Amino acid sequence: MSLETVPLRRTGLSVSEQAVGTVREFHSNGVRFPRDGVGTMTETDDETLEDVDRWMTEIRQMRADKDEFFTDHPQSPIDPDYRDAFEGLDYFEPDPEFRVPARVRVYGNPDPIELDVTAGSPIRYLRSVIFEFELRGERIQMAGYRQESDDDRTIFIPFRDKTTSQQTYHRGRYMEMEPDDDLVNGDVVTLDFNLAYNPFCAYAETFACPLPPEENWLEVVVPAGEKKPPEAIVDE
Repeated sequence: MSLETVPLRRTGLSVSEQAVGTVREFHSNGVRFPRDGVGTMTETDDETLEDVDRWMTEIRQMRADKDEFFTDHPQSPIDPDYRDAFEGLDYFEPDPEFRVPARVRVYGNPDPIELDVTAGSPIRYLRSVIFEFELRGERIQMAGYRQESDDDRTIFIPFRDKTTSQQTYHRGRYMEMEPDDDLVNGDVVTLDFNLAYNPFCAYAETFACPLPPEENWLEVVVPAGEKKPPEAIVDE
């Protein structure tokens, strides 16, 4: 594989961690949220205004579809008693500044790491990749993880930033990606913080979710992606 931008398929929904910690675009019993392909555009030097407009349209459509899912799907994390009060999730406006190219450093023998969860025992992951990028003038490293027992390519990226506990969920947010091919050292991918989302425990304490480890606590403000959940729909 050359040192070109690697095409990625973004995912963006959490899963009930009753499902042994699996975090991907599936919900707790394997129901897929129907929005494959959103956010697949990679970072290139010749990206046009038309490309950006298309990307922003896709982001907004994805958010509308997610609102519909949360409103009436049987696996919505919102308690049925609170759904009448649900008027949609809160987001920052899509901003291309927070789609950043990141160079990949892959662990040949991934280090095991246990991520604390909001309830219950820690979940064991493998620290499989480091993303190196610049954001708002800061050089940043952020780790990506894979489930130890999982053979697919999904990379789980839990993180906190300077919006955490202010504008965004106090326990942090998630991103995910699934490369079309195995990543190798030097590959460049696009991290799209506009796709950052809240874990299900943001909506109900019955869910147990992995917490971002300190190595993924970013010292920058990332006003992109999902904001705090509306108070009217949170079951505490």
